[in-house]
Amino acid sequence: MTDRPYDTVSFLSDLGHGSDAVGVVHALMRDLAPHVRVVDITHDVTPFDVRAGSLALARAVAYVPRGVVIACVDPGAGTDRRLVAVEVAGGDGVFLGPDNGLLATGVALAGGADRAVVLDRDEHHLASPGATFAARDVLAPVAAALSLGTSLDDLGTAIDPGSLLPSVVPIPRDEDGVLACEVLWVDRFGNCQINVSTDDIDAVFGTGTRRVRVSFGDELRNVEIVGSYGEIGAGALGLVIDASGLLSLAIDRASAAQHLGIGEGESVRLAPSDGAGGVTVPVSLRS
Repeated sequence: MTDRPYDTVSFLSDLGHGSDAVGVVHALMRDLAPHVRVVDITHDVTPFDVRAGSLALARAVAYVPRGVVIACVDPGAGTDRRLVAVEVAGGDGVFLGPDNGLLATGVALAGGADRAVVLDRDEHHLASPGATFAARDVLAPVAAALSLGTSLDDLGTAIDPGSLLPSVVPIPRDEDGVLACEVLWVDRFGNCQINVSTDDIDAVFGTGTRRVRVSFGDELRNVEIVGSYGEIGAGALGLVIDASGLLSLAIDRASAAQHLGIGEGESVRLAPSDGAGGVTVPVSLRS
Protein backbone atom coordinates (compact mmCIF):
# COMPACT_ATOMS: atom_id res chain seq x y z
CA MET A 1 0.00 0.00 0.00
CA THR A 2 1.29 3.45 -0.89
CA ASP A 3 1.11 6.07 1.85
CA ARG A 4 -0.12 9.44 0.60
CA PRO A 5 0.44 12.80 2.25
CA TYR A 6 -2.55 14.73 3.55
CA ASP A 7 -3.31 18.45 3.59
CA THR A 8 -6.15 18.58 6.15
CA VAL A 9 -6.18 17.72 9.84
CA SER A 10 -9.58 17.72 11.53
CA PHE A 11 -9.40 18.23 15.29
CA LEU A 12 -11.90 17.27 18.02
CA SER A 13 -11.27 17.41 21.76
CA ASP A 14 -12.53 18.29 25.23
CA LEU A 15 -9.80 20.92 25.67
CA GLY A 16 -12.18 23.89 25.47
CA HIS A 17 -11.25 27.41 24.44
CA GLY A 18 -10.48 28.77 27.87
CA SER A 19 -6.79 27.88 27.78
CA ASP A 20 -3.96 27.90 25.29
CA ALA A 21 -4.21 24.17 24.52
CA VAL A 22 -6.07 24.34 21.20
CA GLY A 23 -3.97 27.25 19.97
CA VAL A 24 -0.76 25.42 20.85
CA VAL A 25 -1.79 22.42 18.74
CA HIS A 26 -2.62 24.74 15.83
CA ALA A 27 0.75 26.50 16.21
CA LEU A 28 2.60 23.21 16.33
CA MET A 29 0.90 21.93 13.18
CA ARG A 30 1.75 25.21 11.43
CA ASP A 31 5.39 24.81 12.41
CA LEU A 32 5.75 21.11 11.53
CA ALA A 33 3.56 20.93 8.42
CA PRO A 34 2.92 24.45 7.06
CA HIS A 35 0.87 23.19 4.11
CA VAL A 36 -1.77 21.64 6.37
CA ARG A 37 -5.07 23.28 7.23
CA VAL A 38 -6.46 22.44 10.66
CA VAL A 39 -10.26 22.24 10.85
CA ASP A 40 -11.77 22.44 14.34
CA ILE A 41 -14.74 20.09 14.65
CA THR A 42 -15.38 21.00 18.29
CA HIS A 43 -13.43 21.45 21.50
CA ASP A 44 -16.50 21.76 23.72
CA VAL A 45 -17.02 18.07 24.41
CA THR A 46 -17.79 17.67 28.11
CA PRO A 47 -14.45 16.92 29.80
CA PHE A 48 -13.67 13.20 29.94
CA ASP A 49 -16.97 12.24 28.25
CA VAL A 50 -15.77 9.66 25.74
CA ARG A 51 -19.27 8.81 24.59
CA ALA A 52 -20.11 12.45 23.85
CA GLY A 53 -16.85 12.79 21.92
CA SER A 54 -17.58 9.63 19.95
CA LEU A 55 -21.05 10.89 19.06
CA ALA A 56 -19.72 14.28 17.98
CA LEU A 57 -17.17 12.55 15.77
CA ALA A 58 -19.85 10.29 14.30
CA ARG A 59 -22.08 13.27 13.46
CA ALA A 60 -19.23 15.09 11.73
CA VAL A 61 -17.31 12.35 9.98
CA ALA A 62 -19.36 12.27 6.78
CA TYR A 63 -18.45 15.93 6.18
CA VAL A 64 -14.78 15.80 7.18
CA PRO A 65 -12.33 16.15 4.25
CA ARG A 66 -9.93 13.38 3.35
CA GLY A 67 -6.99 13.59 5.73
CA VAL A 68 -6.02 13.06 9.34
CA VAL A 69 -8.45 13.23 12.26
CA ILE A 70 -7.17 14.00 15.75
CA ALA A 71 -9.69 13.04 18.43
CA CYS A 72 -8.63 13.57 22.02
CA VAL A 73 -11.09 12.87 24.84
CA ASP A 74 -9.61 10.62 27.46
CA PRO A 75 -10.23 10.30 31.21
CA GLY A 76 -7.10 8.12 31.31
CA ALA A 77 -4.77 10.85 30.00
CA GLY A 78 -1.30 10.57 31.47
CA THR A 79 -1.69 6.85 32.23
CA ASP A 80 -0.55 3.87 30.19
CA ARG A 81 -3.57 4.14 27.89
CA ARG A 82 -2.31 3.37 24.39
CA LEU A 83 -2.57 5.95 21.66
CA VAL A 84 -3.29 4.60 18.20
CA ALA A 85 -3.45 5.50 14.53
CA VAL A 86 -6.20 3.79 12.53
CA GLU A 87 -6.21 3.98 8.75
CA VAL A 88 -9.61 3.62 7.14
CA ALA A 89 -10.26 1.38 4.18
CA GLY A 90 -8.85 2.74 0.95
CA GLY A 91 -6.28 4.94 2.70
CA ASP A 92 -8.50 8.03 2.55
CA GLY A 93 -7.86 9.00 6.15
CA VAL A 94 -6.17 8.20 9.44
CA PHE A 95 -7.77 8.61 12.86
CA LEU A 96 -5.48 9.40 15.79
CA GLY A 97 -6.51 9.16 19.43
CA PRO A 98 -6.72 7.04 22.55
CA ASP A 99 -7.87 3.45 22.30
CA ASN A 100 -10.88 3.93 24.56
CA GLY A 101 -13.81 3.58 22.14
CA LEU A 102 -13.67 7.23 21.07
CA LEU A 103 -12.66 6.48 17.48
CA ALA A 104 -14.67 3.34 16.78
CA THR A 105 -17.96 4.77 15.45
CA GLY A 106 -16.22 7.43 13.36
CA VAL A 107 -13.89 4.85 11.84
CA ALA A 108 -16.81 2.54 11.05
CA LEU A 109 -18.76 5.33 9.36
CA ALA A 110 -15.68 6.32 7.35
CA GLY A 111 -15.40 2.84 5.86
CA GLY A 112 -13.93 0.69 8.60
CA ALA A 113 -10.42 0.08 9.84
CA ASP A 114 -7.90 -1.16 7.28
CA ARG A 115 -4.83 -1.21 9.54
CA ALA A 116 -3.75 0.22 12.87
CA VAL A 117 -0.61 0.91 14.88
CA VAL A 118 0.19 1.82 18.46
CA LEU A 119 2.01 5.17 18.49
CA ASP A 120 5.10 3.97 20.34
CA ARG A 121 7.91 5.47 18.23
CA ASP A 122 9.27 8.26 20.41
CA GLU A 123 11.28 9.80 17.60
CA HIS A 124 8.01 11.08 16.15
CA HIS A 125 6.86 12.64 19.45
CA LEU A 126 7.76 15.85 21.20
CA ALA A 127 9.98 15.70 24.25
CA SER A 128 7.85 16.76 27.20
CA PRO A 129 8.28 17.25 30.95
CA GLY A 130 4.96 15.47 31.54
CA ALA A 131 2.72 12.92 29.85
CA THR A 132 -0.67 14.62 30.17
CA PHE A 133 -0.94 16.58 26.91
CA ALA A 134 -1.14 13.85 24.29
CA ALA A 135 -2.72 16.10 21.65
CA ARG A 136 0.38 18.33 21.67
CA ASP A 137 3.14 15.83 22.38
CA VAL A 138 2.04 12.78 20.38
CA LEU A 139 -1.01 13.26 18.17
CA ALA A 140 -0.09 16.58 16.55
CA PRO A 141 3.49 15.61 15.59
CA VAL A 142 2.25 12.26 14.30
CA ALA A 143 -0.44 14.06 12.26
CA ALA A 144 2.26 16.31 10.84
CA ALA A 145 4.44 13.32 9.96
CA LEU A 146 1.52 11.63 8.17
CA SER A 147 0.78 14.86 6.33
CA LEU A 148 4.37 14.95 5.11
CA GLY A 149 4.18 11.41 3.77
CA THR A 150 5.62 9.34 6.61
CA SER A 151 4.45 5.75 6.41
CA LEU A 152 2.00 4.56 9.04
CA ASP A 153 4.31 1.60 9.60
CA ASP A 154 7.09 3.97 10.66
CA LEU A 155 4.97 5.58 13.36
CA GLY A 156 4.33 2.58 15.57
CA THR A 157 3.88 -1.12 16.09
CA ALA A 158 1.21 -2.77 13.96
CA ILE A 159 -1.79 -4.19 15.81
CA ASP A 160 -4.90 -6.09 14.77
CA PRO A 161 -7.65 -3.50 14.12
CA GLY A 162 -10.02 -6.00 15.67
CA SER A 163 -8.25 -5.55 19.01
CA LEU A 164 -9.29 -1.89 19.28
CA LEU A 165 -11.90 -1.11 21.91
CA PRO A 166 -15.41 -1.06 20.41
CA SER A 167 -17.78 1.87 20.28
CA VAL A 168 -19.24 3.25 23.49
CA VAL A 169 -22.39 4.31 21.62
CA PRO A 170 -25.40 2.13 22.59
CA ILE A 171 -27.67 0.46 20.08
CA PRO A 172 -31.44 0.05 20.53
CA ARG A 173 -32.79 -3.31 21.67
CA ASP A 174 -35.92 -5.06 20.44
CA GLU A 175 -37.63 -6.34 23.59
CA ASP A 176 -40.67 -8.29 22.42
CA GLY A 177 -41.77 -5.63 19.99
CA VAL A 178 -40.76 -2.67 22.15
CA LEU A 179 -37.63 -0.67 21.31
CA ALA A 180 -35.50 0.02 24.38
CA CYS A 181 -33.60 3.20 23.56
CA GLU A 182 -31.49 5.90 25.17
CA VAL A 183 -31.11 9.65 24.87
CA LEU A 184 -27.74 10.07 23.17
CA TRP A 185 -27.47 13.84 23.05
CA VAL A 186 -29.30 16.97 24.08
CA ASP A 187 -28.45 19.78 21.68
CA ARG A 188 -28.35 23.46 22.61
CA PHE A 189 -32.02 23.82 21.66
CA GLY A 190 -33.10 21.10 24.07
CA ASN A 191 -33.90 18.48 21.42
CA CYS A 192 -33.24 14.99 22.76
CA GLN A 193 -31.68 12.72 20.14
CA ILE A 194 -32.30 9.02 20.73
CA ASN A 195 -30.42 6.08 19.25
CA VAL A 196 -33.17 5.08 16.82
CA SER A 197 -33.81 5.77 13.15
CA THR A 198 -36.93 5.30 11.04
CA ASP A 199 -35.27 2.16 9.65
CA ASP A 200 -35.32 0.71 13.18
CA ILE A 201 -38.96 1.75 13.57
CA ASP A 202 -39.92 0.12 10.27
CA ALA A 203 -37.98 -3.06 11.05
CA VAL A 204 -39.61 -3.61 14.45
CA PHE A 205 -43.07 -2.03 14.09
CA GLY A 206 -43.70 -2.40 10.38
CA THR A 207 -42.91 -0.35 7.30
CA GLY A 208 -44.42 3.10 7.29
CA THR A 209 -45.09 3.32 11.03
CA ARG A 210 -45.16 7.02 11.87
CA ARG A 211 -47.09 7.11 15.12
CA VAL A 212 -45.56 5.57 18.22
CA ARG A 213 -45.99 5.46 21.96
CA VAL A 214 -43.07 6.95 23.89
CA SER A 215 -42.48 6.18 27.56
CA PHE A 216 -39.83 7.52 29.91
CA GLY A 217 -39.96 7.31 33.67
CA ASP A 218 -43.65 7.39 34.60
CA GLU A 219 -44.60 9.37 31.51
CA LEU A 220 -46.40 8.02 28.44
CA ARG A 221 -47.03 9.92 25.20
CA ASN A 222 -48.43 9.12 21.77
CA VAL A 223 -46.43 11.07 19.21
CA GLU A 224 -46.01 11.51 15.48
CA ILE A 225 -42.74 11.00 13.61
CA VAL A 226 -42.27 14.10 11.44
CA GLY A 227 -39.69 15.60 9.12
CA SER A 228 -39.40 19.09 10.62
CA TYR A 229 -39.96 20.94 13.87
CA GLY A 230 -42.73 23.02 12.36
CA GLU A 231 -44.79 19.88 11.65
CA ILE A 232 -45.06 19.00 15.35
CA GLY A 233 -47.71 21.57 16.19
CA ALA A 234 -47.71 24.25 18.86
CA GLY A 235 -47.06 22.86 22.33
CA ALA A 236 -46.93 19.26 21.14
CA LEU A 237 -44.21 16.69 21.57
CA GLY A 238 -42.97 14.93 18.44
CA LEU A 239 -40.21 12.74 17.11
CA VAL A 240 -38.30 14.66 14.45
CA ILE A 241 -35.99 13.00 11.93
CA ASP A 242 -32.90 15.07 12.65
CA ALA A 243 -29.89 16.02 10.55
CA SER A 244 -28.09 12.80 11.51
CA GLY A 245 -31.00 10.61 10.43
CA LEU A 246 -31.89 9.70 14.02
CA LEU A 247 -35.07 10.58 15.88
CA SER A 248 -35.15 13.44 18.37
CA LEU A 249 -37.81 14.15 20.97
CA ALA A 250 -38.62 17.77 20.25
CA ILE A 251 -41.03 20.61 20.84
CA ASP A 252 -41.26 23.35 18.24
CA ARG A 253 -39.25 26.38 19.46
CA ALA A 254 -38.95 25.05 23.00
CA SER A 255 -36.68 22.74 24.98
CA ALA A 256 -38.00 19.19 25.17
CA ALA A 257 -35.28 18.34 27.68
CA GLN A 258 -36.36 21.13 30.02
CA HIS A 259 -40.10 20.53 29.79
CA LEU A 260 -39.89 16.74 29.98
CA GLY A 261 -37.14 16.66 32.59
CA ILE A 262 -34.94 14.21 30.70
CA GLY A 263 -31.31 14.28 29.63
CA GLU A 264 -28.47 12.33 28.11
CA GLY A 265 -28.36 8.69 29.15
CA GLU A 266 -32.08 8.55 30.04
CA SER A 267 -33.94 5.39 29.04
CA VAL A 268 -36.75 5.77 26.50
CA ARG A 269 -39.04 3.04 25.24
CA LEU A 270 -40.93 3.09 21.95
CA ALA A 271 -43.92 0.93 21.04
CA PRO A 272 -46.55 1.04 18.30
CA SER A 273 -49.30 3.49 19.16
CA ASP A 274 -52.81 2.10 19.44
CA GLY A 275 -54.24 5.59 19.75
CA ALA A 276 -55.24 5.05 23.37
CA GLY A 277 -53.61 6.34 26.49
CA GLY A 278 -51.17 9.16 26.80
CA VAL A 279 -51.62 12.51 25.16
CA THR A 280 -50.21 14.15 22.06
CA VAL A 281 -50.06 17.69 23.42
CA PRO A 282 -48.40 17.11 26.80
CA VAL A 283 -46.52 20.35 27.31
CA SER A 284 -47.61 23.62 28.84
CA LEU A 285 -45.07 26.09 27.47
CA ARG A 286 -43.67 28.60 29.90
CA SER A 287 -43.18 32.21 28.88
